[in-house]
Amino acid sequence: MRLLHTMIRVGDLEKSLKFYTETLGMTLLRKMDFPEGKFTLAFVGYGDESSHSVLELTYNYGVDKYEIGGGFGHIAIAVDDVYQAVETIRAAGGKIVREAGPMLHGNVVIAFAEDPDGYKIELLNDHGARTA
Repeated sequence: MRLLHTMIRVGDLEKSLKFYTETLGMTLLRKMDFPEGKFTLAFVGYGDESSHSVLELTYNYGVDKYEIGGGFGHIAIAVDDVYQAVETIRAAGGKIVREAGPMLHGNVVIAFAEDPDGYKIELLNDHGARTA
């Protein structure tokens, strides 16, 4: 078995695509429009879907905002340098909601950004991603 993708609903597909591709450096892998069903799917990620887990952005026509449920936590992304990633995201106009630094009860360096819909994106040093 293999994890294929995680789906999140977005209120402005173009704004979300810009954030995930330009700010976080993902690639738009495919985009499919379903006019009869009134939704569009866009798959973004850091590698081909045949070997990488990706993120599915779902836009439902006419819905511009969603409440993020209490059960959802965050999306985690491994980076080479959390401090540098924060500066890169900030320079691209991204929102940082927790500055880079050690976890409260540990020594793994993390930071959090927020996408245009309010989903939290945790940034971890690649070597610490499997220990947090």
